[in-house]
Amino acid sequence: MPKWLCNQLTQAFLKKDRRQIRLLNDCWFFYRTKSSLRDGEGHPVNYTNR
Repeated sequence: MPKWLCNQLTQAFLKKDRRQIRLLNDCWFFYRTKSSLRDGEGHPVNYTNR
């Protein structure tokens, strides 16, 4: 996870800002999906089937 995202999440949790936490969570899943597609896996990461 990028350092900037960790810092933003930490601040959002400390402030208990649920809207910001949700937004950053969406950013993280978007980043992971794009990263896996770029790395040649050919499919997005599916976290719902754990």
